Amino acid sequence: MDKHIQLQISGMTCSHCAVTVEKALSSVAGVKNAKASYPEGLAQVDVTDNVAAAALIAATTKAGYGAKIMDTTTTAAGMHSQKAGAADADGKGLHVVILGSGSGAFAAAIRSVEGGARVTMIEKGTLGGTCVNVGCVPSKIMIRAAQMAHWQRAHPFHGLGHCEPIVHRAALVVQQQERVDELRHEKYANVLASHPAITFLQGTARFADAHTVIVHAPDGKEQSVEGDRILIAVGAHPHRPSIPGLEQTPYWTSTEALVATELPRHLVVLGGSVVAVEIAQAFRRLGAEVTILARSTLLSKDDPALGEGLTAVFEEEGIRVLKHTVPESVHYEKGQFVLQIASGPLRADQLLVATGRMPNTQDLGLESLGVVTNEIGAVMVDEHMRSSVSHIFATGDCTTHPQFVYVAAAGGTRAAVNMLGGDATLDLSAMPAVVFTDPQVATVGLDEQAAERLGIKVISRTLSLDNVPRALANFDTRGFIKLVAEEASGKLLGAQILAAEGGEIVQSAALALRGGLRFQDLADQLFPYLTMVEGLKLCAQTFTKDVKQLSCCAG
Repeated sequence: MDKHIQLQISGMTCSHCAVTVEKALSSVAGVKNAKASYPEGLAQVDVTDNVAAAALIAATTKAGYGAKIMDTTTTAAGMHSQKAGAADADGKGLHVVILGSGSGAFAAAIRSVEGGARVTMIEKGTLGGTCVNVGCVPSKIMIRAAQMAHWQRAHPFHGLGHCEPIVHRAALVVQQQERVDELRHEKYANVLASHPAITFLQGTARFADAHTVIVHAPDGKEQSVEGDRILIAVGAHPHRPSIPGLEQTPYWTSTEALVATELPRHLVVLGGSVVAVEIAQAFRRLGAEVTILARSTLLSKDDPALGEGLTAVFEEEGIRVLKHTVPESVHYEKGQFVLQIASGPLRADQLLVATGRMPNTQDLGLESLGVVTNEIGAVMVDEHMRSSVSHIFATGDCTTHPQFVYVAAAGGTRAAVNMLGGDATLDLSAMPAVVFTDPQVATVGLDEQAAERLGIKVISRTLSLDNVPRALANFDTRGFIKLVAEEASGKLLGAQILAAEGGEIVQSAALALRGGLRFQDLADQLFPYLTMVEGLKLCAQTFTKDVKQLSCCAG
C-alpha cells in the first residue's frame, strides 16, 4: 500500500531550491511522486509502504536542506500509518534487541519491558556506556575538584587568605572512580537485576540480516539473536584526526585524561569544543601549564560572543589559546611531544586529542541492510527515532542528534514507545545545553545567526553580569546573558549564557521557550532576589528599558 508524507523543508530560498528538493526526494527508491513548494516551505511525497521517513530526510539533507516530518497517512483502508507502527498496542510477545548499554539503551529497555516486551541487551564494552564510565560523571567530579583548587588560589574575598593548593592527583582519581563504580552498580547493574525480562549479553554484535544479530562473546563463542524490533544505541568514540605522526605517539583522549594519576607539567589540548575546553581548564586549575590549539575558535558552533568570552577567561587564568591552529605533524621523542605549528615547534609532555566523537557503527553491517547513515556513520532517524528500515530504531551518540546523555535517554524512551506501536516524537527545539567550564556556557533554542538562516527577523539584548545583583554580591561578574526574540511578535527564540551557574539559569529559559513566552512575559515574571536566574528577567527588561536606572529587584 502507498503512503502520503508531508515534510517541512528549511533552507529553500527560491523556486529552484524546490526543484532541487523534488529531485532529491524522487531519487529515493519507492518514491512515486514528490512535489515541493518554496512559498509554503513544504514537500508532499507519495511513497510505497516500505519507505521510511528517515530515508526522505537523509536525501533532503544530502541536497543541502533541512527536513522534518509533518504528517504521514496511508492510502488504503485497514493499513496503519507510520506513526502507529506495526506492533500490537500492548507490545506483548515482542522481542526487542538493543545494541548498547548506555542511558539511551537502558531507557528503551525499561520502557519496553513495562510495555510487555522482552528485551535482549548486547554490550561489547563496559556496562553503562559513556556517561557514567568515561564521560559526564568522572569529568564533572574532576571539574569540581579543580574548581576547589582554584578557589583556594584565587577566590575574590579580601578577608580570606589564599594558598597554593596541594594536589594529590592519584587520590582524586581513586575517589572519582569509586563514585563511578558506585553509580554503575546502582543505576545499571542493579536495574538489570531488577528486570528479569531483560537478558544481558556480553559481546560484539553484527547484523546477519535485518532481524538477526550475531553476537561474538569474549570467549569466542557465537550466538544468533532474532528480534522483532531492533534499537541501535552503540554510542561513539573519540575522533582521531589525520595528522602525520599522531598515531605513533602515546597521546591521550578524554578517556585517558580523566584517569591520569599524574599531572603533566605542560598539556597541549587539540580541539576547541566541549570536551577540550572542560578538561583544559580543569588541568590548568589543578596546576598544569595548558595550551589549546583550536582549528577555528573556541566553541565555534555557538554564538561567537560565547567563545570570545570564554577565551578571555582562559587567558586570564593563564591558558594559552591558539586559534586557527592545526599541527602540521606530531612526533614523540625522549618523553616529549613535538607539534609542528605555523610559528614553529611546540613542545609538551602530554597531548590531549579532543576533536569530537565518531559513531560506533562502522562494524555493525548497516550498509547491507539499507540503514541510511551520514558521511561519518551516524544513523539518520526521523522524529520517531526510526531509521530508514522501518523496524530498526536508533538513539544517542550514534545518531545525528546532539551528543548529550539526556537526549539519548529521551530518544530511547520514545523509540521504545514506538517499537511497541505507540506514537512518540522527540522535539529538540527547546533543548538546553551546558558546557561545564567556569563560568559555564549554557544555550537553548536559536542564536541570531541560526534564526537569520531560517529567514526570521530577530531582535536581541545582551546583559553583562555587572547588572545582576547576585553576580555583584559574589564578586564574579564574568560573562553575560543574551536573549533572542522574533522581531514581529516578541516571542523568545533562544538564550545564550556565559555565567557561573549558567547551567542552572538556562532551564528557566528553556521552559519559557517551550511555553511560547514573549520577552515581556519573562520580564513580568517574579524571580527571587538574590539569584543568578534573576538575570533572565533583567535581560528581558532591557528590551524596553534601561535596567541601570532601576532599583534593586524592581518589578
